[in-house]
Amino acid sequence: MGVKNLWDILESCKKTLPLHHLQNKRLCVDLSCWLIQFQNASKLACVKEKVYLKTLFHRLRALIALNCSLIFVTDGAIPSIKLSTYRRRLGSVTEHISNDEKTSQAMTSLRRNMGSEFSCMIKEAKVLGLALGIPFLDGIEEAEAQCALLNSESLCDGCFTSDSDIFLFGAKTVYREIFLGEGGYVICYDMADIEKKLGFGRNSLITLALLLGSDYSQGVYGFGPETACQLVKSIGDINILQKVKLEGLAFAKKKSKAKKTVKSLNCNADKENLICYKQHMAESEKKLGPNDHVLDVINAYLKPKCHLPDSEAVQSACSTYPFLRTRLQQICAVSFGWTPEKTDEYILPKIAERNLRRFANLRNTSSELGANIPLHKIPVPCPVTAIVKQRKLQGKECFEVSWQDMEGLQTSIVSADLIGSACPEKIAEFREKKAMAKKRNTRKQIPKKDSNVDVNKVDFQLQGLLLDIESQSNSLPRPSQCCPAPYLHEMGIEIIDLSSPSPPLRASKHARSIEVTNQQINMIDLCETDTEVLSPEHARKARELRLFIESIREDL
Repeated sequence: MGVKNLWDILESCKKTLPLHHLQNKRLCVDLSCWLIQFQNASKLACVKEKVYLKTLFHRLRALIALNCSLIFVTDGAIPSIKLSTYRRRLGSVTEHISNDEKTSQAMTSLRRNMGSEFSCMIKEAKVLGLALGIPFLDGIEEAEAQCALLNSESLCDGCFTSDSDIFLFGAKTVYREIFLGEGGYVICYDMADIEKKLGFGRNSLITLALLLGSDYSQGVYGFGPETACQLVKSIGDINILQKVKLEGLAFAKKKSKAKKTVKSLNCNADKENLICYKQHMAESEKKLGPNDHVLDVINAYLKPKCHLPDSEAVQSACSTYPFLRTRLQQICAVSFGWTPEKTDEYILPKIAERNLRRFANLRNTSSELGANIPLHKIPVPCPVTAIVKQRKLQGKECFEVSWQDMEGLQTSIVSADLIGSACPEKIAEFREKKAMAKKRNTRKQIPKKDSNVDVNKVDFQLQGLLLDIESQSNSLPRPSQCCPAPYLHEMGIEIIDLSSPSPPLRASKHARSIEVTNQQINMIDLCETDTEVLSPEHARKARELRLFIESIREDL
């Protein structure tokens, strides 16, 4: 839970950032918070399979592709100051706590039952994480306290948790929620924004926990978020804890009493309610003294039990772990029933994208240092061997690329921006090959003939053919000599005088020719000579003319 109503108080400081914001960051994860979210979702879906583990796998592969270096942080023992809250939440479910530990009153913390169902879920998540190269760190007590320490010591860039009391432990950047898929984003809170917009530092937030209630305290009766915030702001972050240490929460007594009195008068409270109110205030006054557990609550937030930054456990968690492909295939086969090929299909493209981002970071770093090393001279080989083709995925420009030494992965699709950052030379090479291929295809096409050159040739050949046809026609005997004219008219045959100066060529059928004018060829209709009138040579010339005209039309 954290601090009661604290997320509502911090609502104005909430930022919605694109998922791309997380790339190249080192992040610690309060693993219990994630698994509780997944477990609740699986219960709503009424699915028997391990939905929580599959959901964790898909979330991890998305973060791996962004080159996020993750650290799983788990809860250790239950702090003694939290035991009452912990048992109240469990209710009748007391199997999480061993009986011998329940009877012990002197212990400072309570060891968790490692055989519970939830503890088994934590173990499965750890095994899956190690196969993906994600280390884990078992906290001494509170996981969010350990995450906050790593963040405050700059050993990680932010923390994933839904417990609001992580700010009270000293965290600087907190990611409360994450959403994957198209348009993925994260919900982020920065302590710097909280101080700037609300005026609440770490001391003020601890005081709000004392007033409103948290995992370590029940709060003060009569204080809501608005009243508590006004009181804390009136004193200021620098002096608030000092005042609490000296006076306890007695400084809040008068304000709370005045508010309740006014409320009772406005509601016309009867004598019985007024008596109950006075009894409650008397009990509250006993809890507001400086000698109660208030100081213990303050120390629990300011000095939590955690692994120190230079400890072996922290150094091991911050180390780099390898990706275990075979181990991951075994886990997915047992937990999800996947084949090795299906597991590879899910994870290998993400691993390849992560390697490419690391290569891009290497080039950017060397460029910032003034060393603009050519691609072929970089000691670390580029993961991309070549760009196969250009793609568009979800409206974004992408490339399908081939990979080098990626455990059997041949090709996958990555964003054009990432390729441009990691190896712009590959893009230039791809475009050059594409241009050369287009040029070769252009050369294979039949070039168009120059009309200016062909016009004279066409004119010359047409004139020659027409002269041949005319000379052949003049050499034939007149139709009137073969058959009397009246008879021909009765038969419906028109007499053509071939000896006339300009004998028009006409017949029952029409052919097409070409007239050349001003270096343009216009199609006109001519007479097709009847084969019964023309000689065989004349008919052959006519056919050649028609074929020639058709070929000229096709070429032009």
